Amino acid sequence: MAVINRIAGMAEEMAGWRHHLHMHPELGLECHQTAAFVVERLKAFGVDQIETGIATSGVVAVINGQGEGPTIGMRADMDALPMQEATGADWASTVPGRMHACGHDGHTTMLLGAAKYLAETRNFSGRAVLIFQPAEETIGGGRIMVEEGMMDRFGIEQVYALHTDPFAEAGQFRTNPGAIMASVDDFSITLRGVGGHAAYPDRCRDPMPGVFALGQALQSIVSRDTNPLQALVLSLTQVHGGTAFNIIPEEVTISGTIRALNPDMRARAETRLREITAGICAAHALQAEIDFQNGYPPTVNHAAQAMLAAEVAQDVSGNVVSDLTPEMGAEDFSYMLEARPGAFLFLGQGVGPSVHHPEFDFNDEIAPIGASFFATLIERLCPKG
Repeated sequence: MAVINRIAGMAEEMAGWRHHLHMHPELGLECHQTAAFVVERLKAFGVDQIETGIATSGVVAVINGQGEGPTIGMRADMDALPMQEATGADWASTVPGRMHACGHDGHTTMLLGAAKYLAETRNFSGRAVLIFQPAEETIGGGRIMVEEGMMDRFGIEQVYALHTDPFAEAGQFRTNPGAIMASVDDFSITLRGVGGHAAYPDRCRDPMPGVFALGQALQSIVSRDTNPLQALVLSLTQVHGGTAFNIIPEEVTISGTIRALNPDMRARAETRLREITAGICAAHALQAEIDFQNGYPPTVNHAAQAMLAAEVAQDVSGNVVSDLTPEMGAEDFSYMLEARPGAFLFLGQGVGPSVHHPEFDFNDEIAPIGASFFATLIERLCPKG
């Protein structure tokens, strides 16, 4: 088996959908125009049920197969990024400061392509549930959809997702049977002392030396508190403080992220961050305020579902890496995989500009491959009769 002929014949139509979505990017939970476009297509396809307004602008649709069988969820994210596009494409963003720089326009297109095929053929039993999700890039629309009861409401038993990959050759699927992406937690630590004139540091309690010491000490969480064979990343990304050359500031803030594949390691890193901060403050006679924001958990594939998804991908493209080294980016599909068994896969679009880069653009040539994966997955998991 390869790309489904009917879906291959939809390639030009799918590219048209994708270009429209790319030209009209929306952010966060407010993906209302995108959702309306999706609903319009789904109605034209003749799907059996469409529910809107989940997680503000999310859409869930159901296609019934022929007879009783499993209920399988397939997810695509819809939101864009607050970036200025620099692709120069004829279908470039028409909204200043917004662009689809992570391929979500392509993800939505691939799931729409699968939906059209499945609604036409119905060559499966059970139910295919199509999940169009907002806010992957921001507050976790996947989490909100799960918290609003989506899994139980639609009886979803397993759930799957694809993400375009600009670091792999076009058509290559990549996945693994365990942790595939990391958790992400954000932190800001404000050290407070006593400000004053830079000529008289002895009359102040300068927070700057404390910040420098803290920045160095936090790196010991990775180098000395973590098993060298385990993955943990702590990145300091911001430092804010001071207003003039001759003023010692009252306070300085240092910020960053922590990413881990293991929940225990994730918790340990937060504990050590708080302990180290307390120690630095004691050494420098400062006070600290820590704002620690738990973000997405690790994205962990279920072994059986990942193996089956890899087999389907092999049938569709003949090019699969099933033992992918985990990546340290984060994904809110993790919440869906915490709620139900399933798998997350990358689909190569050819090596080019990275996601979140102003020159990134989804490769329309892989859309039929992704749509065929979703459609074949349903027919494999829910065989007719």
